Amino acid sequence: MSADASTDTVQPIEREQMEFDVIIVGGGPSGLSAAIRLRQLAIEAGNDEFSVCVVEKGSEFGAHILSGAVMEPRALTELIPDWKEKGAPVHVAAKEDRVYMLKNATKYRQLPNKIVPALMHNDGNYIISLGNLVRWLATQAEELEVMMFPGFAAAEVLYGEDGSVRGIVTGDMGVAADGEPKASFEPGYELLAKYTIFAEGCRGHLGKRLVKRFNLDDGRDPQHYGIGLKELWEVEPDKHELGVVMHGSGWPLSETGSTGGWWLYFDENNQVSFGLVVDLSYTNPYVSPFDEMQRLKTHPVISSILQGGKRLSYGARALAKGGLNALPKLYFPGGVLVGDDAGFLNPAKIKGTHTAIKSGMLAAESVYAAIASGRAHDEVASYEDAFKNSWLHEDMYQARNFAGAMHRMGTWMGGAFNFLDANIFKGKMPLTIRDTTPDYAALERADHALVPDYPKPDGKLTFDKLSSVFISNTNHAEDQPCHLRLTDPAIPITRNLKIFAEPAQRYCPAGVYEVVPDGAGSAKFVINAQNCVHCKTCDIKDPSQNITWVTPEGGGGPNYPNM
Repeated sequence: MSADASTDTVQPIEREQMEFDVIIVGGGPSGLSAAIRLRQLAIEAGNDEFSVCVVEKGSEFGAHILSGAVMEPRALTELIPDWKEKGAPVHVAAKEDRVYMLKNATKYRQLPNKIVPALMHNDGNYIISLGNLVRWLATQAEELEVMMFPGFAAAEVLYGEDGSVRGIVTGDMGVAADGEPKASFEPGYELLAKYTIFAEGCRGHLGKRLVKRFNLDDGRDPQHYGIGLKELWEVEPDKHELGVVMHGSGWPLSETGSTGGWWLYFDENNQVSFGLVVDLSYTNPYVSPFDEMQRLKTHPVISSILQGGKRLSYGARALAKGGLNALPKLYFPGGVLVGDDAGFLNPAKIKGTHTAIKSGMLAAESVYAAIASGRAHDEVASYEDAFKNSWLHEDMYQARNFAGAMHRMGTWMGGAFNFLDANIFKGKMPLTIRDTTPDYAALERADHALVPDYPKPDGKLTFDKLSSVFISNTNHAEDQPCHLRLTDPAIPITRNLKIFAEPAQRYCPAGVYEVVPDGAGSAKFVINAQNCVHCKTCDIKDPSQNITWVTPEGGGGPNYPNM
């Protein structure tokens, strides 16, 4: 048995082993749905000894979950038909869509519904806190006797002599920053299974390695990403319109030629979910997604709602936007990818919860059938077949051109194309638009770029990064190895600073990266890993692909309430 040789974090020490039928890495909507479906199938078959475990790096299930979120309930209804009776936190029906184009800092146009792409309409959907839905799904899994391990990070993949996946190693606890064990040292566990389902979310650090090891992305477009930044606000009651769903694009991203869009959802208790998605295909190295979000709040469409309110929480997370064209092969010997670990997000709908739940269910059904037939550690090709024959494939197929059109044509022309594709051709236009430039390769030189004017935060409507990180409840044990690894420590200064003005200072939404004077007339690159909200943007956008995000100690990172 061997661990992934691409890192050196697994120590040659004795580890306790635990064996299961299936291990699931990640306790988000796809992972928990897979766990629930596996146990449902086992109970239906009278196979109560069928064992499933879920490892989750957050301190609790839901701690690291962040999304807008408006959810299509279709997949949840398939998984748990009586979710309403069981008290799922899904209460606020979307009652009205409003879509805006912001022309500049003060002017805007509200688009008539008839010219909004059909896939952006939200009839029958619900405004939810995805974090709270995940907490509820975790209780459903526990009731089905799924073994639940919050606070345990999956650090490495275990492989058999034949190269198949045999399980995972959880991270060691109590390792000092210099790599030496502290008095509190506890070795991680080797968790072994017939099959392992990887459900880490966007840019999963093990999923990324598996894609490379098994060439799962051969013949696919490179995955494309956005960074989603979210604030939860409590607004004045007379400004709150329960069930209203607002989306928009244009200013301020249009000033730098960037693309993306914002949302504002009116949830329960006078709360609104406000956020911005910035496509990580942007070209200007001076763009700061966090500061674009703060600037966006000064537009009258947004400020008229938030002013006088109270900001409750903040967070950020990357999301996969490549759609169907960028989906990797979903299976490999001993395991499968589900949810955003594979890229199951519909970019046209700006939704990934229903796709995550459905992908977890399809994977569970295929893996359970393989084990029931006496198989283990081989390729579960039936999972990809099930996907291609499901409504999930149709859902993804209809949106296959969305991201490519927006990236290659821009907001206006891309929006017009997507209207024709969705409303006239019903997602079946006889061509596919591809975007084959990886996001990290899109940056232009800093000496060619416009420097945006980001206003100083006022502490009432607009804020700085550090005060925002504070209300994300982010924490890591300080004396531990840095989980943001530089392949070459010199590159941030010798290459990235010279060519791109070191964009990590700006694309990171948590103030993790700084360039500071070194006292000798030069500059040094500083990593404040304690601030990291686990968004993975650095792993994606670094133009030298010199930063690798790996898991810190289990339980570290943000602790999002109601996000």
